Amino acid sequence: MGPIFLFLLGFGFAVSGGVTMITYLNLLPAGFGWVDYLIFLKSRPECYLFPIGIFMITLATFFLPQESS
Repeated sequence: MGPIFLFLLGFGFAVSGGVTMITYLNLLPAGFGWVDYLIFLKSRPECYLFPIGIFMITLATFFLPQESS
């Protein structure tokens, strides 16, 4: 049950962070450059949810119980 919960929590974090990063792409037409965009993402705490979620999903896939045949 633990790895499944970790996977689902990581998936939620990754989706939340990814959607936020995509939403902030609207700053590019407003005159921001790519470097400014990346610096802005670094200053936003919700954007850190994406890599944390990917890490949690990776951990969960390694700890899923293996089926014995």
